[in-house]
Amino acid sequence: MKRASLKRLKDLAEETRKVQLTGRSTYVISLPKRWAVEAGLKPGSQVLISRQSGTSLLISATKGEEPKELKEALIDVTKEERVDAVERKVASAYLAGYSLVRVRATDGMTPLQRAALRDFVRKTLIGTEVIFDSPEEMTFQVLLKYPELPLESALRRMCLIASSMHEDAIFALKDLNKELAKDVAARDDEVDRFHFYIVRQLEAAAQDGRILDEAGLSSPRDCLSYRLVAKSVERIADHAVRIAENVLAMERAMDDEVFQRIVEMSSLSRIVFDNAVKSLFKGDYELAEETVKEAKDITSFEHKVMAFVSERVDPKEASNVKLILESIRRTAEYASDIAEIVLNLNIDRMLSSLTRSRAELR
Repeated sequence: MKRASLKRLKDLAEETRKVQLTGRSTYVISLPKRWAVEAGLKPGSQVLISRQSGTSLLISATKGEEPKELKEALIDVTKEERVDAVERKVASAYLAGYSLVRVRATDGMTPLQRAALRDFVRKTLIGTEVIFDSPEEMTFQVLLKYPELPLESALRRMCLIASSMHEDAIFALKDLNKELAKDVAARDDEVDRFHFYIVRQLEAAAQDGRILDEAGLSSPRDCLSYRLVAKSVERIADHAVRIAENVLAMERAMDDEVFQRIVEMSSLSRIVFDNAVKSLFKGDYELAEETVKEAKDITSFEHKVMAFVSERVDPKEASNVKLILESIRRTAEYASDIAEIVLNLNIDRMLSSLTRSRAELR
């Protein structure tokens, strides 16, 4: 980026205004003209003011009603362009908050491109439908509005699916249930859909104080924390898929004693994940702290199970079992990451409680 562009971004990000007093009790400041013009503000327009902390306010332009025109993105592609590259462009437009995405090819799209795009949108982008389809252009519209699927509901659903995927992947291991293992892998698409939707909403909340308040977040900074939470949940689901893939690769079931050791480690890992999720939605600092401590026990548990497995499992299957144990450990580690985010989100509340306690003792 050129130096002039960097300077412009900095000018937009920070400006100093003097506080003025009108009458006897009203404090006023002027709004930056460039921002007001870009936000479409006019004399008489309303703005939304949200308190972010003891010394910070967030000012957001608000029209008081839904905009009549949809935010539209136009993506030009060619027949030679890889399908996954086109999918990434569509996903980026979705995450950026565009409600109408047009994919246009002047020389026409191939049947493979069109079929892949339709399938990608259906499986990955929540609330998005194909409203126009021709060889030269495909148009997708996001029909789902934010209040219809709040951020918390989407994140809760994502966590439940990821947890059930892990549980079923372990059940599939007992008798090498191939159909159940395949079902686990198929459910990963649902987790990905919620992940995309959550990131889209967090992007919107970071820019719109009204959406931020509706999401129950206290500041735009929290959007980054929740984005990291959603990413950790997605990775937990990915490791459930890896367990399922190793089940599919195995040829002989293990004996009950070995399986029980793996189940014990899996149960501990799922407890860590469940407690991390509980601490997140309750804002429970103490539970998050305890969860981080529990997660540290997983590594030593893995070493013990692996030592037992190496004596009881056929060497040809041992590598698959080792990868399964690694995925179970990684699940707990990602859950610990979520718990650490909860600590960061709730540290101000914890510090204020400690401050009050010390003040009472004086």
